[in-house]
Amino acid sequence: MASKRPHSLFYPDEMILNILQKVRTIAMVGASPNWVRPSNFVMKYLQQKGYQVIPVNPGYAGKEILGETVYSSLSEVPQTFQMVDIFRNSIAAKEIVGQTIPLIDEKKIQVVWMQLGVRNASACMEGELAGLEIVMDRCPKIEYGRLFGELSWGGINSGIISSKRRRLRI
Repeated sequence: MASKRPHSLFYPDEMILNILQKVRTIAMVGASPNWVRPSNFVMKYLQQKGYQVIPVNPGYAGKEILGETVYSSLSEVPQTFQMVDIFRNSIAAKEIVGQTIPLIDEKKIQVVWMQLGVRNASACMEGELAGLEIVMDRCPKIEYGRLFGELSWGGINSGIISSKRRRLRI
């Protein structure tokens, strides 16, 4: 359903939480087999949380990333998926949203999520007009950890990392 909010980068926690709870299968455009790439560790994290993540990358089509077959395009993914996660630049996001819209009914797509640093207002408006929920400049891994109380494993909100200077004990 198209958003009734004006275009912005503010997303209520309830909206993000709802997306993370209803989505079970994610097509990740720009997934990489390289373990040091953000897409790879986001994919691995989401798999560990119970999501099926389908990698889409034409350079690796037919191979596997983290146990999942890689497809060259969204239209070649044989099963349904509820979310497209874009690990490409902001310019490419417009094209990816354009490729997503004709597949909405066939693939049961509900959400397009653009990763950190990926923003495209035109793609956002086009997707929302087609009935998609759009999230820009956010990471589902970070949002999952934040909303499900898991950020402390990385030192955040645990007291391990702090902006306050520690006093030396002598």
